[in-house]
Amino acid sequence: MVAFLRDRNRVGSGRVGMVELFFDLVFVFAVTQLSHTLLAQLTFDNLVRVTVLFLAVWLVWMYTAWMTNWLDPERLQVRIALFVLILIGLFMSVSIPHSFAERGIVFAVAYVTTQVGRALFVLRTMRREAPRLAQTFQRIAVWMMLSGVFWIVGAFAEPDVRLAWWTLALGIEMFGPWALYWVPGLGRSAVADWNVDGGHMAERCGLFIIIALGESLLVAGATFAELTWDGPTMTAFFSAVVGSILMWWIYFDTGAQRGEHRLMHAGDPGRTARSAYTYVHIVIVAGIIVCAVADEIVLMHPAHGSDAAFMAILGGPACYLLGAAWFKWLTNDRRTPPLSHVVGLALIALLAWPAFTHAITPLVCGIATTLVFAVVACWETVALSTIRTHAQPDRH
Repeated sequence: MVAFLRDRNRVGSGRVGMVELFFDLVFVFAVTQLSHTLLAQLTFDNLVRVTVLFLAVWLVWMYTAWMTNWLDPERLQVRIALFVLILIGLFMSVSIPHSFAERGIVFAVAYVTTQVGRALFVLRTMRREAPRLAQTFQRIAVWMMLSGVFWIVGAFAEPDVRLAWWTLALGIEMFGPWALYWVPGLGRSAVADWNVDGGHMAERCGLFIIIALGESLLVAGATFAELTWDGPTMTAFFSAVVGSILMWWIYFDTGAQRGEHRLMHAGDPGRTARSAYTYVHIVIVAGIIVCAVADEIVLMHPAHGSDAAFMAILGGPACYLLGAAWFKWLTNDRRTPPLSHVVGLALIALLAWPAFTHAITPLVCGIATTLVFAVVACWETVALSTIRTHAQPDRH
């Protein structure tokens, strides 16, 4: 009998494989498509549509990350399954800009095929080695088929009605983990059965953060290369790059490692992975994507901006700090969110009045948010360094 599960007794069994990194390349493209789709039309209606598409992209990636947390990607069948998901994911990503127009059916079919097909594949491969996990994916398949009906129905509806159908479908899938995938006759799953490899899950989510940050650098670099390199443009580019570096610092300097440690030593790793990684990381990644849009706005129009532009310039950093604070709050046994992040959010809120009264330019606003990131990063680094110093025993 072929063993499909990772051998967790083997050293390095939780290491992210090359085929998983290859799979992630699809989502570099998907994130770029999302940011460009949002930038093409900075309206509330388009923001809602892009949010729905982003959540769909995130669920495809996250459910696959859960799959490879248990299944060994070095097995031929698992590897082939990932290659199939890459092909389908490319069709889904290509259709993103026109998913609320003529390519809605392409997006919906690709999405439903991925979600249902993956669940059935995992069910088949796990049924002998891990029957309880297989039962979970049996329930997941039922939930995905139910939501899939609304995805397909919505694809044939007019854009406004399509949004309603697809929002309903997403609601079903987002609620599934909290409902433990309860199915009449099959009951519900147990979180204890979701025995994830904490190191692998934390690394996978960290890699998606890198994907999103890389896309922000790609957008800033590509835009900067096409512009005249005058003072405002150079300043905007410098601010965008430094902002991306500081976002990396805020997440990876201590938060990622502490989150991984918490997940690896949690009594119920499945519950921690569900809340801190499956859900909270949505807010973090969304913030990075909106920051990428804001960087391009500042580069293209440093002197004048609409209310929607300022909403992106302030909303992206606010969303990112909110997600990072929430993540660290859940994974570090804090009674309150980190004070540095709360102060950062307050500083961004203070920028709202001068921004929306157009007392400052987009360039000044962008620089100000970068400075807010600097305050948060420096504050947290110094604070944690002080804590570690005081925690060390007196060697004398």
